[in-house]
Parts: sequence; C-alpha cells; structure tokens
Amino acid sequence: MNSQLESISKIWPTIKAVFSVPHSEKEYQALVKTLDSLVDEVGNDENHELAPVMETIGNLIENYEEREYKINKTSPIDVLKYLMQEHGLKQTDLKEIGSQGVVSEILSGKRSLNLEQIKKISDRFQVSPLVFI
Repeated sequence: MNSQLESISKIWPTIKAVFSVPHSEKEYQALVKTLDSLVDEVGNDENHELAPVMETIGNLIENYEEREYKINKTSPIDVLKYLMQEHGLKQTDLKEIGSQGVVSEILSGKRSLNLEQIKKISDRFQVSPLVFI
C-alpha cells in the first residue's frame, strides 16, 4: 500500500460517515445536515478550502436522491416557479437572470433559460443545474 493510502486508512474511521455513499434515509439526512453546515461556512466562495468537500458531499446527496427519490420529469419553468414560490420571490427578485420582461417571457414559456441563467439560478437556489435542463 502506498503512503497516501496508508494515511487515508488511518483517518478513514473518523471521516467515513461524511464521505461514504449513503445507503439509508438516516445516512442521507446526516449528509444533508453536514452540507447545510458547509453551505453556511463556504457560501459561494469557490476558493474556500472546504469548497471541494462541499462539492463531494453534494454529489453524494444528489446520487442518493436520484436513486431513491425518482421524480417525474418536471419542466424547468415549473421548477423555477416552484422555487420562487418556496422562497417568496417575485419576477423582479430574479435580476440575475434578466429584466422583469425577460423573466416574464421565461416563466410564460416564450423564452428558454440559457446556460448562463441556469448557472446563476442553480447557484442561487443551491440546486443542480440539471433541474433546469
């Protein structure tokens, strides 16, 4: 075993719960709680030393959700409307994706979200960009 693997094997028992694939609702909920704490700490700072940890845990959670919570395909517009409702937002609150007119056209289906807008709203709502594609 190389020295890097030896180092990992020594610390693994203390970090196993955070970096293991969740196989139960209890493990999943523990990871969600850890991710919430990381989001509070890291925020949107991609250069924060814990940003890669946040990304890894987010991927573990996303994989569990895809496997365990199969959701019917929903349109990106329905997802955006739902998130706006859950956060108590109006069209004017989504300045990062455009003017109220642009947001109105998106919500009415006259215009599609572009990749830049998808990135901005997925960052804002802390959801996978895939929900808007």
